[in-house]
Amino acid sequence: MRIAKPTALALTTVGALLAAAGTAAAGGGSPAPNPTPTGDGAHVLCKRVPKIEKRIERALDRLGADAAQRGSVARLAKRVENAKAAGHTEIETYLNDKLTFRRSLVPTLEKRQKDLTSVKTWCKANSNGSKK
Repeated sequence: MRIAKPTALALTTVGALLAAAGTAAAGGGSPAPNPTPTGDGAHVLCKRVPKIEKRIERALDRLGADAAQRGSVARLAKRVENAKAAGHTEIETYLNDKLTFRRSLVPTLEKRQKDLTSVKTWCKANSNGSKK
């Protein structure tokens, strides 16, 4: 009798879990694939322009800041100098590659900022990209 109660309890628990799993599986399975786009998403992009502008401005401000600002080009350049002075060639190489990439971000973000200005102008002229 002593073995029967825990076994019955375990079987009841397993049965309840399987029933719940069966219900969840019957609820839909895998999601439907995304349909092909029907438009260019102009309305959504026009809606997001202010947030995108702020994000680009924030990134450019951070990259162009002095060595006290985390994430700035100047701070990373200082770290490269420190690694070189300490004779840590592997660290210097790694940080120098990172610095090269970070410097390349500035013209990319400036180009995006310019492109976004054109998008903002288009959005104003076309009622925020709505199809109405």
